[in-house]
Amino acid sequence: MKKTALIFVLMSVLTACTKDITKLNINPKQPSKVPSYSLFTESERVLDSSLCSANENLNIFRLIEQQWTETTYLNETNYQITYRKQPDAIWSEFYTGILINLEKAKSLMVTDVTDAGTRKNETAIADILEVYSYFYLVTTFGNIPYSQALNINNPFPAYDDQKTVYYALLTRLDTDIAALDASAGSYGSADIVYGGSPASWIKFANTFKLKMGIIIADYDNVKAKATVEAAYNAGVFTSNSDNAIFQFLTTPPNTNPIWVDLVQGGRHDYVGTSGFINLMNPNSATQDPRLSYYFAPSIANGVYVGADNGSGNGGIVYSQFSLPSGPLLTPGSIGTLTNPDFPGDMLDYSETAFYLAEAAARGYSVGGTAETYYNAAITASIMYWTGSTTGVSDYLLLPNVAFATATGGTDLQKIAQQAYIAFYNRGWDAWIESRRLNYPVLLPPPNAVSAFPLRFTYPINEQNVNVVNYNKASSAIGGDAVTTKLFFDVH
Repeated sequence: MKKTALIFVLMSVLTACTKDITKLNINPKQPSKVPSYSLFTESERVLDSSLCSANENLNIFRLIEQQWTETTYLNETNYQITYRKQPDAIWSEFYTGILINLEKAKSLMVTDVTDAGTRKNETAIADILEVYSYFYLVTTFGNIPYSQALNINNPFPAYDDQKTVYYALLTRLDTDIAALDASAGSYGSADIVYGGSPASWIKFANTFKLKMGIIIADYDNVKAKATVEAAYNAGVFTSNSDNAIFQFLTTPPNTNPIWVDLVQGGRHDYVGTSGFINLMNPNSATQDPRLSYYFAPSIANGVYVGADNGSGNGGIVYSQFSLPSGPLLTPGSIGTLTNPDFPGDMLDYSETAFYLAEAAARGYSVGGTAETYYNAAITASIMYWTGSTTGVSDYLLLPNVAFATATGGTDLQKIAQQAYIAFYNRGWDAWIESRRLNYPVLLPPPNAVSAFPLRFTYPINEQNVNVVNYNKASSAIGGDAVTTKLFFDVH
């Protein structure tokens, strides 16, 4: 069966003349049966779009992480996460837009895919994306529906313990890795990320296992060490060529969500914060090579300048500050953040090298030193964004960047500082990092409605509909508040 990348309409239009009037009851644009591979493609698209989104109703993590701030409406900057019901949007997007489709794809493969090796690979890859999706739910909310989730016959699923879910995901990941066969077939072009390469998905799964392992290092060092070392020995990302990238298209509806939210939506009320831009541009002699790829110079004066976090609400004009953008055309770079085809990034080598640097700093056996991996991580991030190594050597020698002298009192803080910069456009992951490592220190804006959010509260719909299980989950984690720490956040 020939598979093409984005196939969402699978039935041809009925001819105008027909004697069988019952066919008029069939909507050709809403097929009653969808192939498994198209559900997989759609799941990849929705997942990447959710992680990359700049929509104030869904993904506000760049604002929470103070990479951006708002100039007009400060609800999200001030941590008002229920004002636009972001928890409800995340919950719905992941459970009904991603996980349900992946689960349905796996069930349809039984009849869709005749080759046993291909079916086994496709099932394992779909399950890896389920693990990946649940990871973001459990690290955002804590206890979540898991063992009873995705069952349409059970509209009121119980919530599972967050640690239990997390460890179960690690077990599933191991099972999926063992099931993958690099010599067998897979999704082909229906897989936008890796073109159906089982070998690439094996490396992705091992790298994600490394990530999951390091995140629990302060909670369960024994488990973390064993997980990280096993993943490293099995083979993780070693260069940017391994990156898990979703390539958006230049035409709707499969465009870069940042373009949709900011350009197509005509929004100019997100600007860089002074804290983030000053970190990258303390003075003209030490400018981070990525700065011009993260932001555009201010319209008013042509320099890079950020607004103080939370200083908007009519008090500042966006043209005075740097908007999210980048160079219009730089050969070898990934382009402009606000281009319709700017790619989404699920997992990359820079992130991997930072985790390996942390692992080395903790004494894990990962084949290198903290400094070596730290330098590799920064280099990979600069190369990913700019397409060049220009400026890398000079940047790594700066006193506030060089590992021996970098800002931060400990090795982990030095790593966290640079990872924070590299996680630009990965606000969700930056939030996970800053919570577990407590660095850099992000002070709430002057009019914040709460302390720095350590989790998202449960959706209002869950509070109103799945009341009994919501109450049990809230009690189990210590209260449904943004200040309730999740299990991996022990500091």
